[in-house]
Amino acid sequence: MYDLIIIGAGPAGLGASIYASRYKLNHLVIGAEIGGQVTEAWEIENYAGIESISGKELMEKFRKQTQDLGGVIIEASVAKVNKLADGFELVLEDGKKYETKMVIFALGMKPRKMNVPGENKFLGKGISYCATCDAMFFRGKDVVVIGGGDAAATAAIHLAEFANSVQLLYKEGTKIFEPAWEEQIKKTGKIAIDSFEKIDEILGEDKVEGLIYEKTNQEKKELQLQGVFIEIGSVPGVVLAKELGVQTDEQGYIIVAQDQSTAIENVYAAGDVTTGSNKFRQIITAVAEGAVAAGSVYKKLKLVKK
Repeated sequence: MYDLIIIGAGPAGLGASIYASRYKLNHLVIGAEIGGQVTEAWEIENYAGIESISGKELMEKFRKQTQDLGGVIIEASVAKVNKLADGFELVLEDGKKYETKMVIFALGMKPRKMNVPGENKFLGKGISYCATCDAMFFRGKDVVVIGGGDAAATAAIHLAEFANSVQLLYKEGTKIFEPAWEEQIKKTGKIAIDSFEKIDEILGEDKVEGLIYEKTNQEKKELQLQGVFIEIGSVPGVVLAKELGVQTDEQGYIIVAQDQSTAIENVYAAGDVTTGSNKFRQIITAVAEGAVAAGSVYKKLKLVKK
């Protein structure tokens, strides 16, 4: 039986593993994708000590440090977490089982959908939730980015390197991206910005061909385009934790105490999936929560041994 299994291999999960290794905890990291959502980031300029780096490069550094310190990463999805008398049993999708005394949920986030007509129909046919992954497929085409945060701004800037034109649409009152990004948007000369009250429909036959949106004055506008990039935030991946009985808030985030513990004994959570760090969804806070969670596990195990 392991001392600890960390579910999730993003910044929080790998950060927890780095500290677990330093505490000499016998542990595993299990995650479907090493690096999580961060690998989709085109450019990161706000991680302490690194002026500029792609998300993929940063998470490769995380992976290497984790494994160099002795952390074992299993690339797989956990299908179920069962409570045992003396710990927990994790069942992977392929049927393999692992037992552990303690668990850290570091499940990260999943892209939030708009739930508008055409969104599901054209997924992979012009609809994308990852500009970093798919920008090169839209070389010379007209695209729209929907969202008002930093992720939307950076996606638009990245797409401007490939696309013929980029339209950045944000819901009225939700434009919150940093001024620095707005300056870069202007420098590209290829990005137009507009607001909307409602996205009515994504148009097309076999693939995306256009989009209709409505202004606050009920004026409708139609764009002719070939790509729609949706950057309206994410929702926490908490299904496994909730099945175990972990408590969440009204928005679906795992409720944690200052030591990252949950309402379930010996179950901790870290990163974007939690109510911690004032819900400030940043790599640096995810790593910090992972470190705190690992430290809390170590202290708890040390007390049990005494």
